[in-house]
Amino acid sequence: MKLIVLDRDGVINEDSDAFVKTPDEWIPIPGSLGAVARLCEAGWTVAVATNQSGLARGLFDPMTLDDMHFKMQRLAMEEGGRFDLIVHCPHGPDDGCGCRKPLPGLFRQIANHFHLEHLQGVPVVGDSLRDLEAGIQLGAVPLLVRTGKGLKTEKGALPPGTLVFDDLAAVAEHLLGAVE
Repeated sequence: MKLIVLDRDGVINEDSDAFVKTPDEWIPIPGSLGAVARLCEAGWTVAVATNQSGLARGLFDPMTLDDMHFKMQRLAMEEGGRFDLIVHCPHGPDDGCGCRKPLPGLFRQIANHFHLEHLQGVPVVGDSLRDLEAGIQLGAVPLLVRTGKGLKTEKGALPPGTLVFDDLAAVAEHLLGAVE
């Protein structure tokens, strides 16, 4: 199986310091859903791992998050793609959970879902250091995008071997070019 794990806010859709709280605020980054479609067409399994502390903060409820993910899935399908699995951490930064990135809990959920012991060699795409750190704990390959908070993240120390791309479309182009 060719698996890729994506962060959501800042990778697939526009990020907001005020949080993405409604389906109307969920706006895809140009080219991101087309990139998902190209990956799916090439046989990739696409998973999403996203921190959603807006739930713990009371900014939106689980049904609204489901509505945002329904919109994300619908728009991906309109492009010819899909998300095979979406996992999220509903906790706040001080809740002490094991699933909030940079901890690897969401990535363990993904590995378990697909009956994998680890994510060795699986590309993990994020715009923040915590996205990359969570994935590499299970052997994933860190890929940073410059969208969202990526430009700021790029200026700091990155995990060894991190590849940097302008956006998710450039990641897809790289991965598909490497296979062809």
